[in-house]
Amino acid sequence: MPRTTTMTVRLSGPLSDFVATNVSGDGSYENVSEYIRDLIRRDKERVEREAFYRLKAELTHAFAAPESSYKPLTAAEVIARNRT
Repeated sequence: MPRTTTMTVRLSGPLSDFVATNVSGDGSYENVSEYIRDLIRRDKERVEREAFYRLKAELTHAFAAPESSYKPLTAAEVIARNRT
């Protein structure tokens, strides 16, 4: 069963006005909870996308290295190297 968390957030001034504009009859969201969930989903996607591009850049760099620079390693050596 998915875990549910209840949160209380206090906003005032321009932030409160901005949320009210987005959560209204003319806004994009029916309620504040829907708006917050969408913001969190988008932020999660951004974090995952950034991690993917960092990994992609690292792999691109590694595969661009000349074959002569590779050396065989055992799984235990890779694990030990990554722990440091």
